[in-house]
Amino acid sequence: MLILYTHLWGKHRSQYFCRHPVVMSFVVVTHAPLSYHGGKIYGYAPYIREMNIWCRQVSSVIFVCPAEAYNEQDLLMALEPPARFKHVAIPDFNLLGWRNVLKALPAMLVCSINIIWAMLLASHIHLRCPGNMGLLGCVWQIFFPWKPKTAKYAGNWDWKSRQPATYRWQQRILSNTWLTHRMQALVYGEWPGATRNIKAFFTATYSEADKVPTPPRSLQGSIQLMFAGTFSPGKQPLLSVQVVQALQQAGHPVVLHMFGAGEQWQEVNDYVQAHGLTRVVHLHGNQPAPIVKAHFQQSHFLLFISRSEGWPKVVAESMFWGCVPITSAVSCVPQMVGQGSRGTLVTDNVAEIVAAIENWLQHPAAYAAASQEGMEWSRQFTLEKFETEIVAMLGKQAPPNRH
Repeated sequence: MLILYTHLWGKHRSQYFCRHPVVMSFVVVTHAPLSYHGGKIYGYAPYIREMNIWCRQVSSVIFVCPAEAYNEQDLLMALEPPARFKHVAIPDFNLLGWRNVLKALPAMLVCSINIIWAMLLASHIHLRCPGNMGLLGCVWQIFFPWKPKTAKYAGNWDWKSRQPATYRWQQRILSNTWLTHRMQALVYGEWPGATRNIKAFFTATYSEADKVPTPPRSLQGSIQLMFAGTFSPGKQPLLSVQVVQALQQAGHPVVLHMFGAGEQWQEVNDYVQAHGLTRVVHLHGNQPAPIVKAHFQQSHFLLFISRSEGWPKVVAESMFWGCVPITSAVSCVPQMVGQGSRGTLVTDNVAEIVAAIENWLQHPAAYAAASQEGMEWSRQFTLEKFETEIVAMLGKQAPPNRH
C-alpha cells in the first residue's frame, strides 16, 4: 500500500512540477551533516562549495541529513540555499558489525520515513554516495522511477578495488538500469562496463579567471614540497614527512609545507620535533583557500600518497598551478596524471618516492613538460564548466556567468 500510495501521489506531484519548470523542489539525501552558527548554515567546505552551485539552479531545496554542533576548528563553509529551504534532521548511524546494525534499525526506520516524504515532494532527487544515507536513498529511489535523479558517487568507483559491502551495494543499484530509472550517477573516471546510468564527472575548484600564466619552477635552489589533506591514516601524512627527511639526509635542500588537521596531526608534530625537522617541515593546519593556493603556485611537488580516493581535488588543484603530483595509483588518479606523463605514481615506500623525486630533479626539461601538461589538463575543469554541466543535468537554460 505504501508503494502504491507513493507512486500515485508522487506522480501527481511530479506532473505539477513538470508543468511549472521554474519551481524545482530539489531533494538532497546525504550523510554529510549541517550545523548552525550565527544565523547561517554550515557544512564541510569542499562539499558545500559544490552544493552552492546546485542550489543556485533551483527554487527550493530539502536536505535530508544529520545535524551536528558547530565547531569552528572544522573546515566549514556557509551554505547559500534558495529562499525555500528545509533541513530534515535525521539520526546518524553506522553499519559496521552486526551489533551496530541492530542498534541502527530504529534510526534507519526514521531515516526511511523522512526520505520517502522528501522524495514525494521532489521534482529532482539528488543522492550523495557512498554512505549510509546514500544507501537508503539508493534503495528508496527505486520506488520513484518516474522522477529525474542524480547521484554523486564521491568514492572510488573502480570495481577491482577493495570496498565495503555497503559501497558495492550502492554501486550495483545505481548502475542497474532495471532497478534505477532516470538516473545519472556521476562517478570519477572512465571505467569499462559502465551502463547508461553512469556518467564520468569531475570536481572543480578554480574559475576561468584563475587561468593566469604560471611559469615553470626552476629546480635550482630550495625544492618546495607540499601536502594538503586530512591528517588521517588513509592520507598517510607522516609518510610525506619521512620522505622529506630522507631527501634532506641525501643532501637535497627541501622544504615541506603541510596543510590540514585531523587525528594524526599531533603524531606528525611530535615526529617533526623529535627528529629536528622544524626548519624543514612546516605544519600550517587548516588555512583559507587563498593561502593554500599561494603555496600551490610556488611548490615544485605535491606529496599525496593516499590509500583511498574518489577524485582527489588536491591533485587536480596542484596541477592547475603547475605543481607536479607524486601520488598513489588509487581510483581515477592514474587517469588524472596521464598514467605518469604529468606526475608520478608510487606506492607507500619511502625509498621509491625519494627516487621518483630525484629522477625529476635530474631531468629539468621533463619536469617542465610534465608541469605544463598538468596545467593544460587540469584547467579544462573550471567552476564555469562544472555549473554548465549541472545546468544541463537539471534541464535548464544556462544561467548568467556569476564568476
